[in-house]
Amino acid sequence: MDFESKWQNINASATQVFSFLNDLRNLEKLMPEQIIDYKAEVQKCSFTIKGMTSLSLKVDQAIEPKLIRLVPDGKSPFEFELMAHLRESEGTTQAKIQLQADLNPMLAMMAKRPLQNLVEIMADKLSAQSF
Repeated sequence: MDFESKWQNINASATQVFSFLNDLRNLEKLMPEQIIDYKAEVQKCSFTIKGMTSLSLKVDQAIEPKLIRLVPDGKSPFEFELMAHLRESEGTTQAKIQLQADLNPMLAMMAKRPLQNLVEIMADKLSAQSF
């Protein structure tokens, strides 16, 4: 399944936004309140989704200043990719968060709304950041 946020306008250069996103210590600022026990290094992070599961992510691909792709680092309840797409025009940047997940039909029914909310919250919080 594919979950995408709307494109958000950010008053910063794509390079600034890319640098922020490429340091996973900053990712905590974009997470919803259900995320607890957030721990991060520059290229890896781990956290718990309250009442659900723990996840670890790592940067798998970084194409400056256009794309950052995160994938699970270790055990995960399902395969997924979390991506930030960036495009710049005239000193501002547009960003979109995308989550592609390989979900079985049962899990897809339960997770559809929370995963769509996740990408929207992350994009909204990214657009509200000061760079």
